[in-house]
Amino acid sequence: MNEHIPVLIDILAERIKLPTDGTVVDATVGHGGHSMMFGKVLGPEGLIIGIDTDQECIKRAQTILDSLPCRVILVRENFRRIAEVAARQGVAKADLIFADLGFCSSQLADRRLGLSFQENQPLDMRLDDRLERTAADIVNTFDEKSLADIIYKYGQDRASRRIARFIVRNRIERRIETTSQLVAVVCKASGQPGRSRKSRIHPATRTFQALRIAVNDELEALQELLAAGPTLLKKGGVIAVISFHSLEDRIVKTDFRENAARGIYEILTKKPIIASRDEIDRNPRARSAKLRIARCKTD
Repeated sequence: MNEHIPVLIDILAERIKLPTDGTVVDATVGHGGHSMMFGKVLGPEGLIIGIDTDQECIKRAQTILDSLPCRVILVRENFRRIAEVAARQGVAKADLIFADLGFCSSQLADRRLGLSFQENQPLDMRLDDRLERTAADIVNTFDEKSLADIIYKYGQDRASRRIARFIVRNRIERRIETTSQLVAVVCKASGQPGRSRKSRIHPATRTFQALRIAVNDELEALQELLAAGPTLLKKGGVIAVISFHSLEDRIVKTDFRENAARGIYEILTKKPIIASRDEIDRNPRARSAKLRIARCKTD
């Protein structure tokens, strides 16, 4: 299993100060890397509630966080229900809400998920296997316009209409069930066999991103997570979010600004914090990470 390296962890340790009896809600606990850092400053009266949709991540985090002096409660749930999860644990207010919106390295390597186009995998993309609809379901049943809209809206690919047309044309002959099949169709639609000299990214990157976002309803879930912030945070409590693409970052930026305009938040990061060159060299995944932090000013 690939070892997941938490991004921007040194900056978070420097910027976020927690009381020893603090309550942390880690909305994306993953393998527990960030929670481990937060938990080291908490005492026996402190609490971490870790949320993740992936059962394997919950199991891994349980092992990693077991040595912390604070209480740790791990819950398998979508972070859009963060307020419900906190209420079920008897938590009315938190000192920190944290979310790292990237997925774990192990998820990218997990052949069952089909998140990577580097190897041939089932076209699934569900980060929570309790979801009913897979990427293959979308690719093989949505009409051409709906497919194009998804690829354009969530992948920001200008070739979305052409890609959708090629998908529909190819699925008539044979159902598209694997990542390799989809990559071949997208490359054919783009006229590129792979990563081109003009672009740093593979032609299928945006389509895969779009399908993953659609399958997991990621952007709507993020908006629901952020909406819970003002109610769930204590006065002086902090919300910190790490995003990995512009669609996510724009939602976080807009939410923080709107809450600041209402006098609810104080924005602590005028511009998003990005990784240093040293961190990117150690962890290439950090190159697209953007951290925004806000402090709650109201009870």
